Amino acid sequence: MAIAIEEWKSIFVHIASRIEEKKEELSELDRAVGDGDHGVTMSLGWQAILETIHTYDSPNCGALCKEMAMSFLNAVGSSVGPLYATAFIRGSAALQDNERLDEEDIVQFWLAMVRGIQERGKAKLGDKTMLDTWLPAMDALASAWDESKSLTASLDEAVRAGKAGMQSTAQLVSQMGRSSRLGERSVGHLDPGAASAYYIMDAFAEQWKRIEAESRV
Repeated sequence: MAIAIEEWKSIFVHIASRIEEKKEELSELDRAVGDGDHGVTMSLGWQAILETIHTYDSPNCGALCKEMAMSFLNAVGSSVGPLYATAFIRGSAALQDNERLDEEDIVQFWLAMVRGIQERGKAKLGDKTMLDTWLPAMDALASAWDESKSLTASLDEAVRAGKAGMQSTAQLVSQMGRSSRLGERSVGHLDPGAASAYYIMDAFAEQWKRIEAESRV
């Protein structure tokens, strides 16, 4: 299945809605280990993306991601801003100037995004960061896709692995950022960045399924 700009936009609109829905929960998670503003921060970034989507009038799917990157970065001053901006820029490069995206394009978009986050942030698996969601999710996505599973099935595997990765952060000692100052006291709390990463991945997969179902009608 291939999609064009309107379907591509709808995915990110859905993600923005999910982040808004989870804003308070994400900030509550952050109060236990950080400044307590992660939900607000992610909301600001995704609301800026939403504004960009509503004013974007080109059929170029990759160029939209570049504009989303700049919108997120300009709206978010914390460390998460450059991480997601880098992710969207890398994802944009993977899509090139395509006006239609097939399933391979979308897999490569995700893999490029997460490589960008890892290279920019320098975190690794087990550091109690968003990468504890993203890296298992991408390993699962790539493995399922390599096994010739559909994109829907591959995304389902990514979401399951990402959720398990997110949940694992409750048992980890934070190694990065402000929460690392807590040392052992960070154990017992989910990492808020890992939680928001899971909600992004889950919302993406959910909207993809909706688009796929509508294409059959």
